[in-house]
Amino acid sequence: MDPKIVIVIVVAIVVVAAIAWAIARQRRTAALKSRFGPEYERTVRERGPSEAEASLLQRQKRVQKFQIRELAADERERFISEWRTVQSRFVDDPKGAVTSADDLVARLMQARGYPMSDFEQRAADISVDHPRVVDSYRAAHEIALRHRRGEASTEDLRNVVIYYRSLFDELLHTPNRREVA
Repeated sequence: MDPKIVIVIVVAIVVVAAIAWAIARQRRTAALKSRFGPEYERTVRERGPSEAEASLLQRQKRVQKFQIRELAADERERFISEWRTVQSRFVDDPKGAVTSADDLVARLMQARGYPMSDFEQRAADISVDHPRVVDSYRAAHEIALRHRRGEASTEDLRNVVIYYRSLFDELLHTPNRREVA
């Protein structure tokens, strides 16, 4: 075979492979952006595109191993009742209500099947199935830490309850994606 033809074939194969790789990468990026929403952008800002995408894919693989489950009707009602108690308690005891809200959200996460590791790992785990509320969870945690140091105002504490409520509602009412898909 003519060496020029071999070179043209090799170059064509390399070009086709490069195009296929670029298309696959674009599809992966689009899928991650769609799945993680604002969490994708936050992770890219913190780590850069390649490392962020690797991290998000690693999160997905980790969470796929969890036994995330739906709550039974009686469990759901118990959590709703406890949340109402937390909210009503806020008027007289905002600091206690924030502590209770934090505890209730953690217990709800655990009841659904999320492991209770350090906060950053919990937030990363939550971001896989609940990317739209993970920022609220992070904000609530940050204010709760300031609250423990005595640096949070009553308005800050009110915001914590609102932030926890968004995650609470999402965890309480969102079916397991793996069962829906």
